[in-house]
Amino acid sequence: MSEKNDIQELIAKRAASELKGPCIVNLGIGIPTLVAKYIDDKNIHLHTENGLLGVADVEEEHIDPNRVNAGKLPVGETIGASFFNSAESFAMIRGGHIDVAILGVLQVDQTGVIANWAVPGKNIMGVGGAMDLLVGAKKVIVTTTHTTKDGTSKLLKKCTFPVTSTRSADMIITEMAVFKVVNRKLQLIELMPGVTIEEVRKKTEAEFIEQRIDNNENSFAGYIRS
Repeated sequence: MSEKNDIQELIAKRAASELKGPCIVNLGIGIPTLVAKYIDDKNIHLHTENGLLGVADVEEEHIDPNRVNAGKLPVGETIGASFFNSAESFAMIRGGHIDVAILGVLQVDQTGVIANWAVPGKNIMGVGGAMDLLVGAKKVIVTTTHTTKDGTSKLLKKCTFPVTSTRSADMIITEMAVFKVVNRKLQLIELMPGVTIEEVRKKTEAEFIEQRIDNNENSFAGYIRS
């Protein structure tokens, strides 16, 4: 497995640990799709905005090209799954019936606002259901690498790409750290294995509050980074 895959799997596994059933969870494109393999709670029901509640993994020999998720990846269905059209699926989202949305991002700022649908000067990737999920989901978890390929922080003071919604995410999980968004401020609550607080400070442009973690060898003192 490549280093990139290792990083993505680490982030996905940590995100899965935040899910407690019964709940309905929507998984976005990219790292979020990996979360499914780490869910073993039968009371967690996966939703995709193109029209399926009860998403499951599918073995290659059972792939049906007509059954895909919003990212066009083949999926299976659990026992008791429901199929519906996209309009009904978005009505579920906008009506507040999605408990958790896990989204990938291009950028996230220090208030928890995300940008994940367009890069200036490049072809528009498309908003998909991200705007609706940010507004309608009860909890939003962001999964992302901490930096871009060239080492630039993805956690910024302010997004430079078009933002997806003015609603802040609730949690941000990277391969380096876990942040909660409280009163539109980032609070560092956990360091990933082998990562030091100095490394997080160096690779994070955004300001964040460092909360002390008890009984943890990576504990750190609490103050606002400037």
